[in-house]
Amino acid sequence: MFIADIKRVVEQVSRDKGIDAEILIRALEEALRSAARKKFGSKVDIEAQYSPETGEIEVFQFKEVVETVTDPDLQISMAEGRKLDPDCEMGDSLGTKMDTSTFGRIAAQSAKQVIIQKMKDAERDAVYASYIDRKGEVINGIVQRVDRGGIIVNLGSTEAILPAREQIPKEAYRRGDRIRAIILDVLYDTRGPQIVLSRTHPDLLINLFKTEVPEISEGIVEVKGAAREPGSRAKFAVFSNDSDIDPVGACVGMKGSRVQNVVQELRGEKIDIVTWHMDSARYVCNALAPAEISRVIIDEENRSMEVIVPDEFLSVAIGKRGQNVRLASKLTGWHLDVNSESRYDEQLKQGHQSLMDVSGVDEALADAFVKQGLYSPEELAESTVDDLIEIRGLEADRAAELIDSAKRHIAEGSDQPPRTPTDPEETDETEKASDSASSEDDSPQEDHSS
Repeated sequence: MFIADIKRVVEQVSRDKGIDAEILIRALEEALRSAARKKFGSKVDIEAQYSPETGEIEVFQFKEVVETVTDPDLQISMAEGRKLDPDCEMGDSLGTKMDTSTFGRIAAQSAKQVIIQKMKDAERDAVYASYIDRKGEVINGIVQRVDRGGIIVNLGSTEAILPAREQIPKEAYRRGDRIRAIILDVLYDTRGPQIVLSRTHPDLLINLFKTEVPEISEGIVEVKGAAREPGSRAKFAVFSNDSDIDPVGACVGMKGSRVQNVVQELRGEKIDIVTWHMDSARYVCNALAPAEISRVIIDEENRSMEVIVPDEFLSVAIGKRGQNVRLASKLTGWHLDVNSESRYDEQLKQGHQSLMDVSGVDEALADAFVKQGLYSPEELAESTVDDLIEIRGLEADRAAELIDSAKRHIAEGSDQPPRTPTDPEETDETEKASDSASSEDDSPQEDHSS
């Protein structure tokens, strides 16, 4: 069982399994110690040591030199000790090499189990160490089998799983198919590391473009964000550090070759490439393309924007089932409310009229309030004196009177404030607009808006 040419076996296993040879040698040493204790009991002092010169693991039993031997397994007499080492003294510990062939079948089996377990542990640790720093990396594999909806993928050195939730809808694979995905997570489990893959994560889109577009890998073009509805549509924001290079054009490629390679890999997922801008409003306008934007009202505190578009662009801006505005919101990180110009004008009229119903507010003052973003008596009542002083230079006493007047107006049950785009009726209108979205919205886009 324990051969002199163990060095060759260790090197081969280390090479095939990717396990450090030192770990294997330590496992073999421990296995031999375990076998010796099985044979001679747990009290014996055993040491196992690998010899690089001979290529074998030697096992030694150590005994203490005593005057009178009371425990032969642990002690040796001075006379016997002098035969092993003429210079030994009382109390010294002397080691004698053991014949491993005498360990017996049970001891050998125990050693084998230790070796197998240690190799499994070492292999698990090696796989974990090799993949833990590769999160977010695109990897290729071969479909091994489908297990409860999840796809088991052979990566060569180990297996990974593509859970059902990380698969692109309506995408089907069979055994032997090649598959490309990103490493989403690496979990350490007692049964072995579990490598979790994903084909729905936005990072897959980003990494595929890095592969196709040299300008991205070289750092000339920066990827600023990506948002996906896997299998349907995606938005991809880029920015160029070189004014002579168009970031959108670089990603599209000659005759659309670069973007089409990514589209094919994602099974026809439509991709809008938009230009990132440091100005949030400009960025949102780019993200909502191909819709034209009339104006944007920004609420920094709540990180939201109300986007006003011409009536004919409402369905385009919203997209089919709200997809365009939803993806733009994910991409930019802003909550977006899209409204048509006619609806917005109606709201302004209603807001203007409701403000004029407040005692002390004339038409000119109502105009000033609306221009400053106060569209209802409620908003006026919630304002502070300092807020109103900045509007048309109102004096503090006059500002306080207007706030009190607005509060009284509300308490007396005055007209309700104008609806916002989040009212149920407006939501219904938006749904109708989205259902009638033009076919242009559903065609593949490579947005060149600035």
